[in-house]
Amino acid sequence: MQNSAETHPSLSQLRTSPEERRRWLLERLRRDGRLVAAVLAQELDTSEDTVRRDLRELAAAGLVQRVHGGALPLSPALLPLAARRERSAEAKDRLAAAALELIGDGQVLLLDGGTTNLALACRLPPHLRLTVVTPSPAVALALAEHPGAEVVLLGGRLDRASQTVVGAATVEAVRSIRADLCVLGICSLDPVAGLSVAGFEEAELKRAMAAGSRAVAALVTADKLGTAAPFAVGPAELLHHLVVERGAPESLLAGLTDHGLSVIHA
Repeated sequence: MQNSAETHPSLSQLRTSPEERRRWLLERLRRDGRLVAAVLAQELDTSEDTVRRDLRELAAAGLVQRVHGGALPLSPALLPLAARRERSAEAKDRLAAAALELIGDGQVLLLDGGTTNLALACRLPPHLRLTVVTPSPAVALALAEHPGAEVVLLGGRLDRASQTVVGAATVEAVRSIRADLCVLGICSLDPVAGLSVAGFEEAELKRAMAAGSRAVAALVTADKLGTAAPFAVGPAELLHHLVVERGAPESLLAGLTDHGLSVIHA
């Protein structure tokens, strides 16, 4: 059984032991959901440089995601694709069902990749007539026999991590499209850090997709809220609609609706 000194390190231990301090920072992140370097430096009576150095070390070890001013938990979407397919499968299907209210006849739908958006593609009703433009081969294949969907698969380099095409040619093609609705696939969403994803080219493509669309939506499981990934797509107000599972933290949702998002609970 641990003694109290081991469970609750003293302030002097935290000042002098980087290992103790980093363990304590991880506990605080689990408790609070966010680390703010300036606040932590005051609390520990140490310099912000010391805290930032600790956060850099934790980020290098793959334990946190650095953001401006501090750190957030890592997004679960940074897991390998096979693991993402199995994670929260029922929740993703509920999100897909709830998102159908955003989609109507005659629309041009720019449907991004990702396991949740694939669930949406599989749920599009057969009577619906629309054009679906996608960078995702999996989404295109899922819609190959949809009787009312004209499917446009964008070209480019296949990014193995996201299983979507990316690159300059893909971005250029997207810029020629004026979609009624864009459904982005994102790794993370935070009221302050905004939308973020795992890859640089992936983020560039998503910005182009959002810029050319009349409305932008995202289907997000609760475990992606209040997290961050390495590359920023844009601020939270880039979205017009957020489809999120019931039970998502109200504190995070309040921060997002402050940006004018409409929220659909699945």
